[in-house]
Amino acid sequence: MFVRPFRVKSNTAIKGSDRRKLKADITAAFPSLSADELSNLIPNKEDLNIVKIYAHKGDAVTLYLMNKNPLFFELEKQLYPTVYVLWRYPDILPKLKTWPLVVQKLVGGADLMLPGVVLPSSGPPDMKRGDCCAVTVVGSRTPVAVGTAAVSSAEMHSQGMKGKGVCVLHTYMDTLWAFGDKSNPPSLPDAQGDGEAVEEEEREVDEGDEQTQEPSPDSETTTEQACSVIEQLSLTEPGDDTIGKSQNPEEEEEAEQDSLKMTQENMDALLLQCFLHALKIKVKKSELPLLTSTFLRNHMFSCCPAEKKLDIKKSSYKKLSKFLQAMQQQYNLVRVKELTKGVESIVDVDWKNPELRSFTVPAETDVEAAPFQDGGDVETPYCPPEITTLYSVSARVEPLFLDAKKRKGTILHAADVRSIVTEFVKRNELVEGSNKNYVTINPTLCDCLLEKSEYQEVDALKWDDLFTRTLGQMQECFQVTFSGQAPIIKKGHIEPIDISVASRGSNKKVTMIKNLEVYGLDPAAVATALQRRVQASSILQPIPGSKDKVLVQIQGNQIHQVGTMLLDHYKLPRKYIQGLEKAPKGGKKK
Repeated sequence: MFVRPFRVKSNTAIKGSDRRKLKADITAAFPSLSADELSNLIPNKEDLNIVKIYAHKGDAVTLYLMNKNPLFFELEKQLYPTVYVLWRYPDILPKLKTWPLVVQKLVGGADLMLPGVVLPSSGPPDMKRGDCCAVTVVGSRTPVAVGTAAVSSAEMHSQGMKGKGVCVLHTYMDTLWAFGDKSNPPSLPDAQGDGEAVEEEEREVDEGDEQTQEPSPDSETTTEQACSVIEQLSLTEPGDDTIGKSQNPEEEEEAEQDSLKMTQENMDALLLQCFLHALKIKVKKSELPLLTSTFLRNHMFSCCPAEKKLDIKKSSYKKLSKFLQAMQQQYNLVRVKELTKGVESIVDVDWKNPELRSFTVPAETDVEAAPFQDGGDVETPYCPPEITTLYSVSARVEPLFLDAKKRKGTILHAADVRSIVTEFVKRNELVEGSNKNYVTINPTLCDCLLEKSEYQEVDALKWDDLFTRTLGQMQECFQVTFSGQAPIIKKGHIEPIDISVASRGSNKKVTMIKNLEVYGLDPAAVATALQRRVQASSILQPIPGSKDKVLVQIQGNQIHQVGTMLLDHYKLPRKYIQGLEKAPKGGKKK
């Protein structure tokens, strides 16, 4: 279920009543969990969040997070523990054991088949079909997967241990595990030595025809093998079936670590190159303070060579904040400060730093180089984006576009829509002979464009009405094209820059501007320019519920000044600016 990334719908703090209900549900679902263990697992004073997500197949799932770690997930009103919970309390679920080679298949998204289940001499645990259960490796008590029993314990024997055993929902190394702190599983050796009770027989490793002869290992060897597999999994991407293929696992592990290190070194070098490149020709002194996220998105990415892809997660730093911290401590190139809670900005750049001065801009990059000055005040004029309205073919008007081989979801310009509809009319000879300004309505046009009340009344439409109705039945989209960048197409209407005025304590006014990022404007740079223009303080605030947007707030009713700057300096069309009518009216004072 969590092999592929999921989409987060909402993330809210849990209420006190919901926390009590959750505890009651956990007690009912996992009765072996004692009251003290439950209190330790979900303390009353710790932050607990409810996260609504959609899995890649569309399933609605509810997650319960404690300190950003998913503890439980709820699917179809049934509660399941994550591996983070099972690593603390491994005995709250019945467990089925499997061979180390099978674990990699589970991580890749496969279900556990009965031929791959290792039964102790006492037989399988008591389970019914649909019961929640865990999967462990022979020689270890550490759960590596969670799912539901596909068959009951009795059916396992009656079916001769053939068919599906566990429908796997969640595993170590999947995206749900990655949503937490990504910690590795603990080492929990199995003191009972299950391996000694297993008869020597051929066991099917996966759903194919391949069968592996598994000798009956001793407990100590099996435990070491289980720990080794779990350790290797932490270095292996899901779906990468590499475990057990090398004749010398130690050499293979060393080779993988060397390859990983080499990849990180290459990404570190590319990260440093794009960083210096952006500072040298992109960032100007007037932009400071500059949001670190804006610096990465608008400057560093554009300085990356076309044949390469910048990915901080594949570097040794993993996060932009750690990389910038290293640049500050090792090279003293920048100074990063948290101006508002949780939002970091670059507040200063050492333009005379030897590392920056000696850096040569690569010739193969597509970024247009600007002359570098020691003061860093390089004027890169803002170029407003080109915004185009587009239309997506909807299910209702799809029959009009079938002859042009345009299916549902195809995005077209208005001129293309006009051309296709005109060709449809001419091909079907629908132009009225007596008055060529009108188009006769045939069954296809009737179904696509007319309302039910018009079926018997409207026999013909004017050309303009025909085009207007067609566009009205299509999904409106917009395309934003920034200079030197690939076009960005999104559904719906483009959000205008919103300017509003709010009252604060003692009837003080503040002006707020949002959606600047949609038009490629850096909120920090706009705030600095406004601050100098009107001589008033300004601050940046993150917008609740929006990941990459920031609100600019400046003292006083500054709508007129904001509008003048956006219209005259940034050359943005007036139709993309909302709230200019709220500017204070000029007049004579009495």
